[in-house]
Amino acid sequence: MTAYTHRVSDSALVERMMAGDESALSDLYDRYSGMLFAMLVRVLRDPQAAEEILQDLFLQLWRGAARFDANRGSLPAWLMVIGRNRALSRLRTREHREVPEDIEAFPANAVPSPVNIEDDAERSLLMEKLRTAMATLPAEQREAVELAYFEGMTQTEIAARTGSPLGTVKSRVRTAMQSLKQVFDGGTAHQPGRF
Repeated sequence: MTAYTHRVSDSALVERMMAGDESALSDLYDRYSGMLFAMLVRVLRDPQAAEEILQDLFLQLWRGAARFDANRGSLPAWLMVIGRNRALSRLRTREHREVPEDIEAFPANAVPSPVNIEDDAERSLLMEKLRTAMATLPAEQREAVELAYFEGMTQTEIAARTGSPLGTVKSRVRTAMQSLKQVFDGGTAHQPGRF
């Protein structure tokens, strides 16, 4: 990734993709594949399945870039939601939630990626921003988001595990996501009330 790519906004790259510019897709892949892959592996616990979904996700972005609406949220958030939904669908279609035999050889915090070394700094900054934003959330909201987005649990399953009413879990997730959106949209997270 060149210094030029760092200055180009996601929206500009999406527009270039819609015009058929494959290098724009490559630039977006370089920016976000590591982050997405890490999330997919954490949900699926299967690097091969995560890689398949990651490839499908960027193919969908290439084919349907016009569906992305920057007014509704950031591109990385949009990709994370779609990727998470695909990962959860994959989990639900499995007859048994099997753990791959080689899971011990793949540490949970490893992020294998075909991206250039230059991208490591950008990915690290993005992951640090996410960690910092998550740390600002009240413990109950953070737990709900982690269970939903990283453990692949439904809100009903979260309610059962935490002993909280379903409506409370929904409020926690919604409020936490609004706070995280503010951080990633350039604002600062407000300190919402505890739910």
